[in-house]
Amino acid sequence: MNTRRQFLRSSTALIALPSLPSLGYRAFAATPAPEAAPKRLIVLGFGWGVTEETWYPSIEQPGADYELPEGLSPLARHKADFSIVQGLWHKHSNEGHWGSTMWLTGANRYAQPGQSFHNSVSFDQVAAAQMGLKTRFSSLQLNAADPNIIGSGHGPGLSLAWDSRGKPVAGQNGPLEAYHRLFSRDTTPIEQRRALLAQRRSVLDTVLENARDLRRGLGKRDTEKLDEYFEGVRDIETRLGKEEKWIGVPTPQTTMPQPPGEVEGFKEIELMYDLMIAAMQTDCSRVLTYRQPVRTLLSSIGVNVNQHDMSHYHTTRAEKLAASRKRDLTQSELLCGFLDKLKATPELDGSRMFDNVCLVYGSNIRTGHSLSNCPTVLSGGAAGIKLGENIVAPKNTPLCNAWLTLLQGLGVNAERHGDSTGPLKEIIA
Repeated sequence: MNTRRQFLRSSTALIALPSLPSLGYRAFAATPAPEAAPKRLIVLGFGWGVTEETWYPSIEQPGADYELPEGLSPLARHKADFSIVQGLWHKHSNEGHWGSTMWLTGANRYAQPGQSFHNSVSFDQVAAAQMGLKTRFSSLQLNAADPNIIGSGHGPGLSLAWDSRGKPVAGQNGPLEAYHRLFSRDTTPIEQRRALLAQRRSVLDTVLENARDLRRGLGKRDTEKLDEYFEGVRDIETRLGKEEKWIGVPTPQTTMPQPPGEVEGFKEIELMYDLMIAAMQTDCSRVLTYRQPVRTLLSSIGVNVNQHDMSHYHTTRAEKLAASRKRDLTQSELLCGFLDKLKATPELDGSRMFDNVCLVYGSNIRTGHSLSNCPTVLSGGAAGIKLGENIVAPKNTPLCNAWLTLLQGLGVNAERHGDSTGPLKEIIA
């Protein structure tokens, strides 16, 4: 029996209609069709690079018919749904221990005369400025549970993200902290929250007024520094505006239980991936980054080799090489599980979450201190990129060309990013 009968209703009669395929069932449904699921950006970054001999496919096998290398072998069942992109780098990179500091920015650390460090906006924050307008959090920055980044292979920064001034954006350290940020209820009375925000705005207004008075009579260099300060204040104003908008809106509920307080390494990454799924299901944020641990990952899988020493396996191989290869396999296993969950999570419009995300996985470091051919895996259906291929770009193609292409594929209005020279046509489907 056809259970999808359509009806016309008046105040006194109910008339059954014949099947009308051209109109479709939803034309007479009691509730409107759900909106299309939003596009989302996920960036997963790790320090210390990979084992280049066993992680990269052969450049002699471009396209879909390539042999999956050992380091990516746990991803075999998803081979048709991700691409490896080779030949990308940042021409300004010169620090072999910084796996994420300039990874998403492409900045020249010496771009400011007289300064030994300068950064610019990361491409996730460019995306967040447009994709984060309707969500509680414009972007969500996740970090390892161990906030100590010394020797982490990531380099300076508070997360993978850098704001429009090139300043580090803070993140949530570990699953428990991230869970509370996303889903714990704020019990502060609404009027008290409004008063606190009003007080903060009042302080900002006073600071701005005093700063404008100070500006008169300043020299060129001091004026530039003050302009940078004003830009920071505008960022604070934007965040205050976001907080005001969400006052009184209940914190979303999730079926995910609260993570345990003490968890590191393998289980931590697994939980962070679950939290990212939950954050997207509840539309807390559409731009998410995760600066992953390496040291605790190694210890959690029984590897006792120092993470820095492991990355220099080519000097004295033996156990260092074995540790590096085991690290690659474990990280790929975890990524495989994440892709499983993205594919298994349904959206309200009937699509899969996987279809609506653009996922980036990689590092600014290839291996050791080598910074060319940055390990780059792209996945997800949101940005209109080729999947299932070993894509070999011309040697030393700007990595920012890939970031620009992903931004444009996500619908973000961007004409350039970092040192980009144009879209990376090789990855466009």
